[in-house]
Amino acid sequence: MKVLLGISGSIAAYKALLLTRLFVKNGHEVKVVMTKDAVSFVQPLSFSTLSKNKVYHSFYNETGNQWNNHVDLGLWADVILIAPATANTLAKMATGLSDNILVATYLSARCPVWVAPAMDLDMWKHPSTQRNISQLQSDQVQIIDVDDGELASGLSGKGRMAEPDHIFEVITKTKVNPYNNNIPLSGKTVVISAGPTYEAIDPVRFIGNHSSGKMGIALADEACKMGATVHLVLGPSNLSPQQAGVQVTKVVSTNDMFQAVTSFAPQADIIIMAAAVSDYTPIHVSDEKIKKKEGEFSIPLKRTPDILRHLGKQKPAKQLLIGFALESSNGLENAQAKLQKKNLDLIVLNSLKDKNAGFKHNTNKVTFIDRHNKITKFELKSKTAVAVDILNKAIELNHA
Repeated sequence: MKVLLGISGSIAAYKALLLTRLFVKNGHEVKVVMTKDAVSFVQPLSFSTLSKNKVYHSFYNETGNQWNNHVDLGLWADVILIAPATANTLAKMATGLSDNILVATYLSARCPVWVAPAMDLDMWKHPSTQRNISQLQSDQVQIIDVDDGELASGLSGKGRMAEPDHIFEVITKTKVNPYNNNIPLSGKTVVISAGPTYEAIDPVRFIGNHSSGKMGIALADEACKMGATVHLVLGPSNLSPQQAGVQVTKVVSTNDMFQAVTSFAPQADIIIMAAAVSDYTPIHVSDEKIKKKEGEFSIPLKRTPDILRHLGKQKPAKQLLIGFALESSNGLENAQAKLQKKNLDLIVLNSLKDKNAGFKHNTNKVTFIDRHNKITKFELKSKTAVAVDILNKAIELNHA
């Protein structure tokens, strides 16, 4: 693969050296284009040494008597990756302002384009930056989400450029055809459920669980980046997708989720049930707050609708249905039984016993079991990376 790596003026430019090495080490050809501000952070010599190619940072060579052809560079690449992409560079890309060779090359490209933003948290949250991100997404530029952590300013929050190994994994494992602008889920409709469901006991209390919705939201964001029309059915959560194109339907109870998911299901190419759905709901819901009394108190429960089983029974031949299994013991056996019982194409198993995996964490450790009973185990990684793995597996099964 021919990778054109664009670097703009950020302290995170040093990470691009690691990216260059990763691509070259794995057999990819790399050419580097830098803005003038990027040269202040990392010298072109470092990139030319690692890439074994000339580095471009001006429209003209050092003597000024030869033009560096940004059009040829844009046509050469199979993929363009701008990492780091500063707020300034994102704004220029979104508005078509091509006053440097990097943005001019972007405007000449006919291949997929990815950006890995890097900036301080207030710059990242600023409405103008988010407008530019939305514009780039509508222009089919793919966004690799920023990380949350310590920033160069000394503050802590969202804005850090994603780590090089994650960026490399996203670029190389997302099966984008490098010879045209085809995005792997373009034209596909993906329905995803996420978060918990709450079953009311009275106006104050409910039965619920600790799900945050992070895994399902990551899936929705990554599916949107891959070009899909995404319907996210989201239970009670204080989180929301980063991608403006994700269509969100908010629900509370399992029955609400059942109604929403089944309404979208007929037009779905892929359904991913990542929500932690309540299995039981009170038979009777009090209209008034239940007052505390002496002695024991019991709540009669009934089963909620089994959304996944219903979808499995109704599933058209070409629709992919993916479920999750969160287990505390006998994980593989329970997941394999669920795969068969509910007529799934893929089940994603994770364990309550794995450290830093599951509810509320930013990371997850999963095992795939597909409809052919093929088992694939993964190490702990970010939920964004897990989402990419799941979607790539769905694309693989869709073409099997």
